[in-house]
Amino acid sequence: MDLYFSPLACSMATRIALYEAGADANFHKVNTKASPKRVEDGTEFLTINPMGQVPVLRTDDGELITENPVILQYVADRFPAAGLIAPDGIERRRVQSWLSFIGSELHTGAFIALLNAKAPEGAKAFAREAAAERFAHLDAHLTGREFLQGRFSVADAYLLVMLTWAGAVKLDLAAYPALAAYHDRLKARPSVARALGEEFTLYKAAA
Repeated sequence: MDLYFSPLACSMATRIALYEAGADANFHKVNTKASPKRVEDGTEFLTINPMGQVPVLRTDDGELITENPVILQYVADRFPAAGLIAPDGIERRRVQSWLSFIGSELHTGAFIALLNAKAPEGAKAFAREAAAERFAHLDAHLTGREFLQGRFSVADAYLLVMLTWAGAVKLDLAAYPALAAYHDRLKARPSVARALGEEFTLYKAAA
């Protein structure tokens, strides 16, 4: 498999999932700030994903998969022994619900504006209010729980990226003690610590 990624982008969730599964994969860094966007080997990235967005996963059969929640579920299903999502039933649907919540309510609903230097201040203020409401919901859910749903899943990997971004835009988790404790637990997980260390190094090198 080949994962096309950018350091500290949402593609890091797939890196974490691959490490959790002990999967062999090739990682291809994409410069999303270049014009045109290019893979580190010089390939124009738009020939791989016309939307120009990471992640993209190329399977062993050559299929190109886009969209973070779909890629995460593919990895989880490809390596079922890792237990990153249930094969069927209510437990699977609950993880899928969290993937949808993270993707729509946090990723696009808040962080797209907060991370975009061109977003007007009004949009950023609205996004901060939205993030606060969503964090409060997560904090209530995680009170007394170790993970979002039973055991570590691909939804936890995705949420870890959002909480990493929270630090980048100075969204303080101190008001959400259960969420902050959850974040600390995840950062100590071997797969997460490895992915964070590698991607922070790559991000700083490109800065």
